[in-house]
Amino acid sequence: MLRGRTTYSELLASPEKIPTNILADRLRRLQEAGLVTSSPYQQRPVRYAYALTEKGRALRVVLRAVMGWGLEHIPGTRTLTGR
Repeated sequence: MLRGRTTYSELLASPEKIPTNILADRLRRLQEAGLVTSSPYQQRPVRYAYALTEKGRALRVVLRAVMGWGLEHIPGTRTLTGR
């Protein structure tokens, strides 16, 4: 979601190649934690768009710091844009 993906299919098609059962479970847990909300964008079949809540957006600074640390300290780590 930090990179603009908002639907289940967009998240599923991301370069991380997360399995469907793991993605569904993580989205559910993120919603339960109040970090993500979902809203229907299609009725039949019902499909949802996901968005970070204010609480979720507040984690951006932390996540970027962890990503930067990984790039610096873990050999072979790269950003999804190839950095």
